[in-house]
Amino acid sequence: EAILAWWESNRAAGLCSMLFCYALGKAQRLLAELHARCDRPIYIHGALEALTEAYRRDGVALPETINATQAPRKDGFAGELVLAPPSASRSSWMKRFRKVETGFASGWMRVRGIRRGRGWDRGFVLSDHVDWPGIVETVQETGARQVLATHGRTDMLVRYLTEQGVDARALSTAYGDEDD
Repeated sequence: EAILAWWESNRAAGLCSMLFCYALGKAQRLLAELHARCDRPIYIHGALEALTEAYRRDGVALPETINATQAPRKDGFAGELVLAPPSASRSSWMKRFRKVETGFASGWMRVRGIRRGRGWDRGFVLSDHVDWPGIVETVQETGARQVLATHGRTDMLVRYLTEQGVDARALSTAYGDEDD
């Protein structure tokens, strides 16, 4: 709802709403939510196109999307919503958009100062990471007898689940010891 309100506000002001998000998963999650709430087409960066089509082929309902690179727009995309990966934000690709308000959709927007530090006009908190209550609830609801934990503080989760009678172990990844 906050993204739709932002888009509508920018639309009224004649601005392009440039929403940066990760190309795999986050973009399609945003598109699916927007599809349920509006019927306007959404422009996307080419890096999102193949992944978005893969979601459609798997039956995920998404709104109409238009490749922004292939769309001739003389008005600089005023009033439109464009989804793009963060890497496009400081690229020559941005030259096609005139008056732009930028936003970023990520769980990182919950961290104080990240939005301003990265130069986004708006930040929308949208995380795909599970929180402690969520993961414990999921283990309980599924009746999982074995849990392999990876990333973050696996030691705490493994200890807690083990105390609850679950066969829990840390799973090493090729990415080494990550803190988040």
